[in-house]
Amino acid sequence: MNAPVRTAPILLRENLDNIAVLTLNRPDARNSLSEALMAALTETLRSMAQERTVRVVVLAANGPGFCAGHDMKEMTARRSDADRGRAYYKKLMGACSTMMQAIVHLPKPVIAVVQGAASAAGCQLVASCDLAIASSAARFATPGVNIGLFCSTPMVALSRTVSRKHAMEMLLTGDLISAEEAQRIGLVNRVVAPGTERDEVLKLARQIASKSALTVKIGKEAFYRQLEMNLADAYRYASDVMVENMLARDAEEGIGAFIDKRPPNWEDR
Repeated sequence: MNAPVRTAPILLRENLDNIAVLTLNRPDARNSLSEALMAALTETLRSMAQERTVRVVVLAANGPGFCAGHDMKEMTARRSDADRGRAYYKKLMGACSTMMQAIVHLPKPVIAVVQGAASAAGCQLVASCDLAIASSAARFATPGVNIGLFCSTPMVALSRTVSRKHAMEMLLTGDLISAEEAQRIGLVNRVVAPGTERDEVLKLARQIASKSALTVKIGKEAFYRQLEMNLADAYRYASDVMVENMLARDAEEGIGAFIDKRPPNWEDR
């Protein structure tokens, strides 16, 4: 009898102290976002919200490419449906949007580490993360316009990360941009030598993980909420957040440690 064929998980997880590294693991498909991969990533992110031991999440990918966007073979196969795939495509885009929002709503920072090409929804994935470190070998694009399918959902994250004109140029031309250009326009934070991106992202993750988890949670939520408000509302909201934060035990401890010139002892409350 033949032994059952074991397939590798499409999403890997590694715990490094209080940092969780999630790795897209479809290298042969350039880590394209299949239904199963999006579901796995969404479920894992949601479960991490309750894991007190996880303070920072790193999003990585195996193989030469970071993420090629949606799985076009999977999508094209549904054109034979009675409705030409309409219901399926609606469900798929909804699942993708839910996954991207799970990153934003996670009460812990998510850092993308990009070793290769990130295109279409893969570029959207990078733009949705709170921070990003890229190898100088990485490339970024929203190339849907080249195949008659405008990158409308990637546009949402991209246009909230870089300026309008830079976003529109990427969306209208579909051109690949370099890691250095991505840094210049604000899509990534840092560009490092190929092969060093993992070490650099873990260094950054450890720095953030050393802060009060409560304070980071408060700050991340407030950052995204105030972006959608007008100036006056944003200041009112941020002032209320500051008041509540000031009353937290960690703020009392942190300020006391600063005055006493000693390291703080965070309680995350």
